[in-house]
This record gives sequence, C-alpha cells and structure tokens, in this order.
Amino acid sequence: QVQLVESGGGLVQAGGSLRLSCVVSGRTFSRGTMGWFRQAPGKEREFVAAIIGLGTTVYADSVKGRFTISRDNAKNSVYLQMNSLKPEDTAVYYCAATPLPATSQKGSYNTWGQGTQVTVSS
Repeated sequence: QVQLVESGGGLVQAGGSLRLSCVVSGRTFSRGTMGWFRQAPGKEREFVAAIIGLGTTVYADSVKGRFTISRDNAKNSVYLQMNSLKPEDTAVYYCAATPLPATSQKGSYNTWGQGTQVTVSS
C-alpha cells in the first residue's frame, strides 16, 4: 500500500521561506508523477506544482518563480521549496501521487497524504 507523509509546515512571516517534504513508501518512486496541492478554508483544493517522471516540472501561475518542486529518488522523497511567501499562500498543503503522467488535475492522482498546515502572517 502506497503511503505519503508530509512534513515541514508551520508559521512564517510574509516574505519568508519554508520547505515541505513528502516521503513515499510502498512503491517504486522513480516513475509517475508527484504533485503538491493546497486547500485554504472555504476553498477548493488547488494545484500548486508537479514533477513528472524524470523531472519535468509544472507550476501554478500563482507560485511560479517563488516555489520549486524537486525529488530525491534515493530517499523516496519529493520537496516543495517555498520562497517569498505571501498571506494568500496560507493553506493545508497536500502531497499526491499517481503512476501516470499527470499535471494539475487532482482527479488524476490516486494517493494523497494527510496534509501539513502552512500559515503566512502579514
């Protein structure tokens, strides 16, 4: 059974940085797509970033130039480096996985982590 466990969330001031981590267990990690999504209170879960196969990356327009997704196959992990954080980045951030090439459609992902809270104060 595939499991995803996120960590690294917290409280940070606007302009600060956080690095989220997601450890994958239970399957071969090097293929497929890993994604990050986020959900703010009262809003739909939205796409943030994805890394596909050998390393193609895709970002939501709202985070381009500020966030970087990466993966370490040796550690079965995917990361989200978040810089220049804004109050509107406040949300629960979820790691997601699929064995297929996928990007921003959350319905394409079949495995989800439990989420980690990110709060950005102004």
